[in-house]
Amino acid sequence: MAKFEFRTKTNWLTGGHCVSSAKSFYGVCQEDTTRQETFTMEADHPNVLLGEDKAATPAEIVLHALGSCLTGAMVYHAAANGIDIQGAEASLKGGADLHGFLGLDPEVRKGFDGITVKFKVKSDASEEQLRNLAQFSPVFDMLSNPTPVKIEFEK
Repeated sequence: MAKFEFRTKTNWLTGGHCVSSAKSFYGVCQEDTTRQETFTMEADHPNVLLGEDKAATPAEIVLHALGSCLTGAMVYHAAANGIDIQGAEASLKGGADLHGFLGLDPEVRKGFDGITVKFKVKSDASEEQLRNLAQFSPVFDMLSNPTPVKIEFEK
């Protein structure tokens, strides 16, 4: 029952502007049919990166996913362990050197060279307790450990 498969479909619009949709997923031993709506997310790039600045960048969306998942994991696991959290805010930043993405230096990583997450949490829990709870985040795991990604093409 614990095996899930999440799915999105991304369509290119123009330049770096794409829209992704998510509705169906598999979980609890069956295809889920409870979602009434299809959720959409857009991504683009700012003008300085040749985009039209119509949405957050994919890198910012990764930070959003990480911040949301760390916070959700922390809050859910705190509740399950009888730890009271009255409020939580996460600020995230990730540095990148575009020499990698632009193919100008093969020694430079194409993605973030690191991510910093700073939490402000209103709780009596210790920092260590909160850190341990947040690290139940699947997105934290995906970014902290190599996740196999297979790219396939069809025409």
